[in-house]
Amino acid sequence: MNTSRRTVLGAALGGAAAAALPGSALAASAGAAAPAASWQLRWSPTAGGDGMRAWETVEDDRADSHTAGQPHIRTEGANWRFNMHMVDRDTSTDRQRQEVTGCRKGDSYLRWLPGQTWRLTYKMFLPSSLKATTSFTHIMQMKQPGQGSSPIVVQSLRRVDGVQTIELQLFTSGLVIGRTALAPLHDAWTDVDFQMKIGNGSSGSIRWILKSGGTTLVDTSRTGIDTFLADRVRPKWGIYRSLGDSSGSLQDCHMLLTDPRAYQLA
Repeated sequence: MNTSRRTVLGAALGGAAAAALPGSALAASAGAAAPAASWQLRWSPTAGGDGMRAWETVEDDRADSHTAGQPHIRTEGANWRFNMHMVDRDTSTDRQRQEVTGCRKGDSYLRWLPGQTWRLTYKMFLPSSLKATTSFTHIMQMKQPGQGSSPIVVQSLRRVDGVQTIELQLFTSGLVIGRTALAPLHDAWTDVDFQMKIGNGSSGSIRWILKSGGTTLVDTSRTGIDTFLADRVRPKWGIYRSLGDSSGSLQDCHMLLTDPRAYQLA
């Protein structure tokens, strides 16, 4: 059997690299040629330093339904605060929306594209007044920018058989990536770790981790899924909920967000 020049050359290089002494120039060169993948910090705003310029866009009472309550989204110490009042209405009057989008850096913003893998970490405070509902209540989304586009992924507060839960769903297919009880998250800070490989068809993947008080409540992942629609992907945070709840759970509420970070796998 003939051995290709590429095979012979590869074997020779592999043998040389294996034989290189630690700290030698050859060993350093071999290590540099194949660095391990790692998370690179790309975005780390603060409420005190960046304020509302941390976001690509701010959707604060865009229908001007409750001017007395504006701004519904503001900084509060080290946190961003999202207020929702019962009188607030979105441009579609069957729902309410107070959200921010994207990851701004100065006069630009991060662009999440197919083939890339991103990680978001942040802390959120959900008071007991922000309840799960029988209709949609989203507190984080991954979306294609533009009016009228469907979400790709939603982190939602949903009642399941009467029980309040928090879940992550692949919106395009209805697949629930993970779900846990909401009660342990109420009136406490929760650490969120969301990882997403952006890909069409079956080339995408997701990992979702929730921790509260040092306890891991959820650590789940799914591969072989579709995580891209068109153009690019960007995150959204805030409160976006339907008025169609049948459990009597809607009331004035708020949510706090702090220490958001975006990392890219490099």
